[in-house]
Amino acid sequence: MSATAGDIAVSETGHSAGYLAAAADIAHAIDPRQMDAMARGVARVRERGGRLFILGVGGGAGHASHAVNDFRKLCGLESYAPTDNVSELTARTNDDGWETSYSAWLEVSRLSECDGLLVFSVGGGSRERGVSVNLVHAMEAAHVVGCSLYGIVGAPGGTLAERADVAILIEPPPALRTPLVESFQAVLWHALVCHPALAVKQGHWESLVGAGKL
Repeated sequence: MSATAGDIAVSETGHSAGYLAAAADIAHAIDPRQMDAMARGVARVRERGGRLFILGVGGGAGHASHAVNDFRKLCGLESYAPTDNVSELTARTNDDGWETSYSAWLEVSRLSECDGLLVFSVGGGSRERGVSVNLVHAMEAAHVVGCSLYGIVGAPGGTLAERADVAILIEPPPALRTPLVESFQAVLWHALVCHPALAVKQGHWESLVGAGKL
């Protein structure tokens, strides 16, 4: 039996209300002290002359690219993402495999104890379960050299949640896990780049008030 227009409308309304309610619950559940601790940690990377490498896969890769811009421009922090160079990323994946694509890039970048790694991941990575193993290799490389590790993650128990200096855990309803985790990754790194511990300038926005007509 097919759904009627009325059934669809009720379902859509229920989804939208449930999504917003879940987002509000997550916002209230996040510990602001963890956000402050992450901001102070990333600021220390800048103070010691280190660089911030930002990693993600899928939506997290998009966040990484955007965040690189804001950390550089608003925080004066030298930042990079391996996914911003599609030629190198695909060459490494094609020639050597996806699993080492990020760690090999970090090796050439001379990752050191002065640097920081910021990882956006829904699952957090697991070598045993074969989840985001390229992120796992990168986090292990950071651990070996003593690099600071920070993350915004949607699952406890993975490599990111267990190894990060500060890992902010987002816990949405299972059916909304990926969209809400990725949404709050953007919310939280935007909070970082305007945090008093990190921001060296305010972002610009173009007002339309008083703008002339074209």
